[in-house]
Amino acid sequence: MDVRTVLPAIAVGWSILSAGLLGGERGHAAEAGSVNDAAGAGRHVAALADDALEGREGGSRGGRAAGAYIVETLRGAGLRPAGDEGTYYQRFGTMRNILALVPGSDPACERELVVVGAHYDHVGYGTAANSYGPTGLIHNGADDNASGVAGVLEIAEVLQAMPAKPRRPVLLAFWDGEEKGLLGSWHFVRVRPQPLLDLRPVFVVNLDMIGRLRGERVEIYGGRTMLGLRRILAEANRGTGLELIFDWDIVDDSDHFPFIESRVPTVMLHTGLHDEYHRPSDDVQLVNTAGVEAVARLALGMVMAVADQPGALAGFRDAGRREKNAHRDSLERVVPAGSVATRGRWGMSTRSDAGDPTAPVVVRVVPDSPLDRAGLRTGDRIIAIDGEPIVTQTAMLERMATAGDALRLTLERAGRILDIDVVGGRAPASTGETQTAVPSPAADEGSGAMTRPIPPGKPLPGRPAPGSAASLPAGLKKNRP
Repeated sequence: MDVRTVLPAIAVGWSILSAGLLGGERGHAAEAGSVNDAAGAGRHVAALADDALEGREGGSRGGRAAGAYIVETLRGAGLRPAGDEGTYYQRFGTMRNILALVPGSDPACERELVVVGAHYDHVGYGTAANSYGPTGLIHNGADDNASGVAGVLEIAEVLQAMPAKPRRPVLLAFWDGEEKGLLGSWHFVRVRPQPLLDLRPVFVVNLDMIGRLRGERVEIYGGRTMLGLRRILAEANRGTGLELIFDWDIVDDSDHFPFIESRVPTVMLHTGLHDEYHRPSDDVQLVNTAGVEAVARLALGMVMAVADQPGALAGFRDAGRREKNAHRDSLERVVPAGSVATRGRWGMSTRSDAGDPTAPVVVRVVPDSPLDRAGLRTGDRIIAIDGEPIVTQTAMLERMATAGDALRLTLERAGRILDIDVVGGRAPASTGETQTAVPSPAADEGSGAMTRPIPPGKPLPGRPAPGSAASLPAGLKKNRP
């Protein structure tokens, strides 16, 4: 799929959204010339993380007040209710999911539902089971997860304002009870409300803690649950230029998990843990509002790419549930210089990735070779040669072996797409050498070592410190948000 075909529509919609996020005016319907003076993501975060909502615990009066704010925002934007009995609410026990629908425009795929969601509950005043302390004080949860809710609300307004609706319907979902065990998302996958009974979720984006963007780094979970999903992410990232860190572990720590367990391709976007996680100090002034905008833009790009894809979607990739970071590290392990006898024409070795066969991974760059001088790095993925997409690693190597003495490679590097011009390769007639294809690692190989440095004394990203409140058997999510 060439996801670049949907970028013009995304750009039109985002020009509306970014005006609001940057504090300007946002047009909700270009045809009518109407203008909404909402301040954007920062306004939503401030409202949801206000002390008056008492930490938004699921089922509490503060949680219900947060839900009322979300519903009024959706109603004001003109979005269609998709909950029970003509309302936005899907009730379960004392809690309520909130659901709004943007109908699809193509009858051929009108039952294939794309979902973008975020949980809106938090931990209230905190207890020993769900807070790092001090407990008994309001935990406003500005990052966790007022930031994700703000992102979804902004995306909702963009989708509603677009003059041309996506081919597939898009559901805007706000989950309740996440902090109590992913209750809202589990309820939805098991019991859908009447307006959605005939619709089947085909792709889900989960926004959880997107308010603390640092160094442009966004963590991606679930990126291997559908073939081609990494490419969709990279194409959607063209307008934001974020550094995407792909984590292969699938853990039951946020609302992406019930969908993955239900075999629905799903990704979570997350800007990382911090010292204020599940503490009263997770407050509004620490939220990076511009970062919320950037992550929401990335999410919108993904949603639109999938919602507008012609033909059938790739479907769920079951191996994505079982793959771990150890497998990632094994796939990306660098081949030491000198361990391969020949340099080849261009000076590299690659491995094929079963989860993304159209993007071989560079695992060796020969010093002072044409590719080294052009700026190729280990860890890069080659996605096109002279503008022609890669189909398989074998086809890529054959094309490079028969190319002239110059070519252009299109790379994906940590979710960013870039081109490099390579010169100095010897003509085909002068050598029979080709580039080296390194055998892919077996599924059970890999050291499990982290590829990113961990500061001394810090737990691994997404893991609680031993003996901390997060390591308790219940309450706190044990890993990520």
